[in-house]
Amino acid sequence: MTKIKFIILLGIVAGFLSSCEWDNYDAPGITLEGQIMYQGEAINVAYGEVGFQLWEPGWQKSFPIDVAVAQDGSYSALLFDASYKLIIPAFQGPWRTKINSETGSDTILVDLTGNKTLDIEVEPYYMIRNTQFSASGGDITATFKAEKIINDAGAKDIERVNFYINKTQFVDFRGNSNIANAQIGGGDIADPNSISMSVTVPDMVPSQSYVYARVGLKVAGREDMIFSPVQKVDL
Repeated sequence: MTKIKFIILLGIVAGFLSSCEWDNYDAPGITLEGQIMYQGEAINVAYGEVGFQLWEPGWQKSFPIDVAVAQDGSYSALLFDASYKLIIPAFQGPWRTKINSETGSDTILVDLTGNKTLDIEVEPYYMIRNTQFSASGGDITATFKAEKIINDAGAKDIERVNFYINKTQFVDFRGNSNIANAQIGGGDIADPNSISMSVTVPDMVPSQSYVYARVGLKVAGREDMIFSPVQKVDL
């Protein structure tokens, strides 16, 4: 019995030492950051709804590192010094991915030997332009232009446009991210170059003298919306 206990104890100690050795691996310390862009302009999205994957080739069992995109189109990931394949999953984002000249596909090769800034160029179906907000008598009006970017066989129609306001800088379609909203169906847009929408500011507890606003556009067949930048509006 004593011999069996000794063998079990050796097994526990070996497992503990192995665990300690694993825990002593260096933590990731290299930053990869940038923005999702179109011709130098950031693509604004809903916070945490859009992202991409980083794959590190060479591992017997490979799992992706998921990287979330912030609502202003920026991202940041803490990684190891290694080479990665950057892949935007199919149907992710309000855009069409571009073919990378190095890989001949939408995969981007990322070699990290230190901190790196990498802006990811995509082709959105539409861009929201010339957004302006004005407040009057408890109402806020948004005016903007929906510019169609993709006009070839891959073009998509506007499904709807939305106008959201919130008490905080996180503004989108989710219930805790807007206190009022308005919507226009794509078929009801008379002129994409001049869209106007209004919402009434509800009572806020505690009260405040401003809100944050932005408009969004959803195309048919894509889940993710493209947005204008968040803007503070004084009441």
